[in-house]
Amino acid sequence: MKRISVLILIFIMVIFTSSTITNIIKRRLPPPQLQEEGVLFSYEAPYAKTVSVAGDWNSWGGTSSASGRYDPNIGKMTDADEDGVWEVLIPYSEISPGRHQYKVVIDSNTWVLDPNNFETSTEGGFTNSLIIIPEKPGRE
Repeated sequence: MKRISVLILIFIMVIFTSSTITNIIKRRLPPPQLQEEGVLFSYEAPYAKTVSVAGDWNSWGGTSSASGRYDPNIGKMTDADEDGVWEVLIPYSEISPGRHQYKVVIDSNTWVLDPNNFETSTEGGFTNSLIIIPEKPGRE
């Protein structure tokens, strides 16, 4: 009887530990990807209501435009399959070759560095994620 109790206890501990480890370890998404038609940004935010990418190519989501107001529809990401991974493809017609700084905006008020991209740049006292678009996308 003692052996069965010990085995049940060990089984419960294994199940609890494995589910906890799974919750702690997040999947690793790729950094922004240069696609044939544009740059694909991905961000995991399972509890977010809205996610967007704001950068120097889109007036920081409208904040550096004439209105000075953040517009969550600029650089808006979608989570089509509702798996918590938000994506947006920024066409090359909207993002020119060169160095571009950006941040991910969650629920219109939380601006964060892209955890999938280790490249950063500090300018004007602000550290932002950095992406470099080559002259000919796909050829580095």
